[in-house]
Amino acid sequence: MSKLRIIFLGTPEIACGFLGRVAASGHEVAGVISQPDRASGRGMKFCCSPVSALAGELCVKAFKPASRAELHSAVAELKPDLAVVVAYGRLIPEETLALARYGFLNVHFSLLPKYRGAAPVQRALMNGEKTTGVTLFWLDKGMDTGPVFLSRETPVQDSDDAVSLFSRLSAVGADLLEEGLAKIAAGGMAREPQAGEPSMAPKLQPAEAVLDFNWPADRVFNAVRGLAAGPRARFALERQGSRTSVQVLAAAPVPGEPGPGEPGTVLAVEPGGGFVVKCGAGSLLVKTVKPEGKKAMSGADFLNGQRLKAGDSIRQA
Repeated sequence: MSKLRIIFLGTPEIACGFLGRVAASGHEVAGVISQPDRASGRGMKFCCSPVSALAGELCVKAFKPASRAELHSAVAELKPDLAVVVAYGRLIPEETLALARYGFLNVHFSLLPKYRGAAPVQRALMNGEKTTGVTLFWLDKGMDTGPVFLSRETPVQDSDDAVSLFSRLSAVGADLLEEGLAKIAAGGMAREPQAGEPSMAPKLQPAEAVLDFNWPADRVFNAVRGLAAGPRARFALERQGSRTSVQVLAAAPVPGEPGPGEPGTVLAVEPGGGFVVKCGAGSLLVKTVKPEGKKAMSGADFLNGQRLKAGDSIRQA
């Protein structure tokens, strides 16, 4: 088994576990590439990405290219056998992909060709998928279109939201990457064309976070869980001439036929718990909410604060 010279491309926190696994694999981590530092916080101070910070802790040389030319130059300087990519956040030009001896291996959080794009986990939950997984595939010039190396399927639990599913898929993906590195070091590099009907998972837009209680309860529930990692699902409550944006942090469909009323009607309030709201089909238990400018609270506490009760209507934007 040969020792690989690997570079790692990634930016957010979710990629850090993968960099740690590569660093512990026994192969050489020649360098790390992430997106440039960005201003954040009230003081708008420039902060490095989580992956770049971890590279410093691992004493690995870090690059933060701001252009395609700088990216190409960094990869050319590092002369990798293999590049591992996890949530880097930018398309890599074809001429740069050619610089790695074996290619660029990307970790994607879906079973390709389903959910190509920036938000595969969120879109799978929003669409009510019962199964998803992780795919290791070789990058080409397209958007998540390259040949598959390895994949692993995992069920989507009814209790999953975007946060829990990201966490579980990260663990699955790190194991799969470790298996893939071992195979590559032993000379095994399968490249199977993607098979099946492609679907897209574009970046989430703020307008998609607005809930509509005219939707079926299952659709509202899936939106809440799919948007749990941001932007969080929300509705707008209008009371006494003022309007408050209310994030829904936790919810669950209610079995059985709902009571009478138009969609958006509060059907019941559980003291110390949530409230049940009528939907276009079925009803939803709203467990936890976060009104604009306030801390998270139970749905019942929120209604009490607004002096709302069963039979009243929630009007949303």
